Amino acid sequence: MAAATRPPSRNLSRMCAALGVALLASLGIAGTANAVQATNYVALGDSYSSGVGAGNYGNSGACKRSANAYGQLWANAHSGTKFTFLACSGAKTGDVLNQIGSMPSNATLVTVTVGGNDAGFTDVITTCTLNNDQTCVNRVNTAKSYVQNTLPGLLNKVYAAVKAKAPNAKLVVLSYPRFYTVPGSCSVGLSDTKRSAINSGADTLASVLSARALAAGAKFVDVRPAFTGHNICSPAGDYLHSLTFPVDESYHPTVAGQRGGYYAPLSSAIG
Repeated sequence: MAAATRPPSRNLSRMCAALGVALLASLGIAGTANAVQATNYVALGDSYSSGVGAGNYGNSGACKRSANAYGQLWANAHSGTKFTFLACSGAKTGDVLNQIGSMPSNATLVTVTVGGNDAGFTDVITTCTLNNDQTCVNRVNTAKSYVQNTLPGLLNKVYAAVKAKAPNAKLVVLSYPRFYTVPGSCSVGLSDTKRSAINSGADTLASVLSARALAAGAKFVDVRPAFTGHNICSPAGDYLHSLTFPVDESYHPTVAGQRGGYYAPLSSAIG
């Protein structure tokens, strides 16, 4: 007569189950009980976040919130994301404070681009387009002085307001691209002196954004490397519009720029 087999002890069964869960987790196929909680994502900011230049604005009116904007792309790529799209063309820091008032307090991820309009981005481009080199350089220097001396306090208020409204949110601050390759392939348009001056303004802005984001405990994502080789006057030149129609889309990311210049580095930084 065969010996009776003893059922495994309860402790042994629990150990096997635990090992099985650990193995599945290591393979990236853990069950729903161990799945990452869905993200409650809010996109704040100006035209670079709303997606001006990337088309497909739906019924967003003057805010021009594009279905091709990096925030929408991130939400589309992360199943279960609850997405609140508040970014609006032309927004300054004060406008973003108003946007924050409309964001949910249980947000877990917040992205923002802001500061370019405060520094007079549109007037810088207009001045450099219509005037000589020195006038352009002077206007850029005025903008850089504003960025270094006035903008930091305004950014501090924005970042603090996000933290106060949604204390559990991860805040991600994104920069603006350098607009030109200098020297580049463009044979007409602005001089290299003007292009270099405008680029230096973007660099100064990135430096201040990075410093204030760090001070606020936020994540800074620098998009300038992603745009290199794809900006205006580069061989590819596919990430940014130059002077275009409608004119408000000039110097803004294209569909490819939103995807490759913004969405790609954002995804690399936060998953």
